[in-house]
Amino acid sequence: MDRIEARAAFDHIRYANCWEDAEILCRALNPEPGKRILSIASAGDNSLSLLAGGAEVVAVDLNPSQLACLELRRAAVRNLDYDEYLGFFGIRKMPRRKELYKKLKKDLNKNAAGFWDNNPSGIEQGFIHNGKFERYFHLFRTRILPLVHSRSTVLELLREKDRNKRIEFYDKKWNNFRWRMLFRIFFSRGVMGKMGRDPEFFRYVDGPVSEQILKRTRYALTELPTHDNPYLDYILTGNYTYGVPHYLQPENFEKIRNSFDNLTVYQGTVQDAANHYGNDGFDGFNLSDIFEYLDPPTCRNIYNQLLEKARGGARFAYWNMLVPRRMSDDFPDRVNWLEDVSRELFASDKAFFYSRFVVEEVR
Repeated sequence: MDRIEARAAFDHIRYANCWEDAEILCRALNPEPGKRILSIASAGDNSLSLLAGGAEVVAVDLNPSQLACLELRRAAVRNLDYDEYLGFFGIRKMPRRKELYKKLKKDLNKNAAGFWDNNPSGIEQGFIHNGKFERYFHLFRTRILPLVHSRSTVLELLREKDRNKRIEFYDKKWNNFRWRMLFRIFFSRGVMGKMGRDPEFFRYVDGPVSEQILKRTRYALTELPTHDNPYLDYILTGNYTYGVPHYLQPENFEKIRNSFDNLTVYQGTVQDAANHYGNDGFDGFNLSDIFEYLDPPTCRNIYNQLLEKARGGARFAYWNMLVPRRMSDDFPDRVNWLEDVSRELFASDKAFFYSRFVVEEVR
């Protein structure tokens, strides 16, 4: 069986933020009291968003560094007020993050405390800026983008405009030769594999990587509002300047704080977590883009194990980026692809680099 943990390194923070749109995820899985959801943790953002809906959440990840991010988020919500919370994360200026960390450490488990004790610079600069993917975007923002557009042009892109104005701005001002050329270089398979994602995550990708991402970027800059997209905001400004992701929105702060009894964290594979905690079954599965970097037989094996722990009517939600995978094709007698739901949600996906969002439902 293909094992990504044997091919890629899991000893550092790949993503200090979740780069998947929690709003469409929550609409797909409809987290609410009484439901149980198995969620790939990544940095923890989307698992907390599901928790805010009232569901019981089991968050799982192979990478202990990613779980350290989730544990730090959990400790921050428990111990800080909302303004401190944003400051500690690195969204607002704060001079005393090291002192606040000492306050939070008592609520971290041994592994998470050890990780952050050994990464004080990550705490000092605001830990949401401390992932490999975030550093990749920092390089793009500081070294590549200034060769293409001025700061004033970037800010103009982020101003509120209707669809026609966005298309006009993109075609006449943004989409110049330098933009296309440097984008194709920086978001190529080689550069992204070395500086952004692990090269092994591209093993099953066919065709040019940058062309597919450029096409999706055009969609995001024209068809979707640009003034309130937190993912675009972070890429172009280096922070959540004009809006924050779902889990950081003030109306969700207390909901998350009051729901931590419903959160379980597990280090390991998603199928092991399902077997360990799935005796009562699950109503939803947030599978991130797990099927992107595994071979088809392994994908089928994992999906089959998850199906064994799925309640009737349970939903699966996951993204394709560059590799087309839809698992309901392999289990047509057990699972329905919710085509209309998938397309409708994907049309509003603010994390625009993905090529498809898949929602499936157990019969």
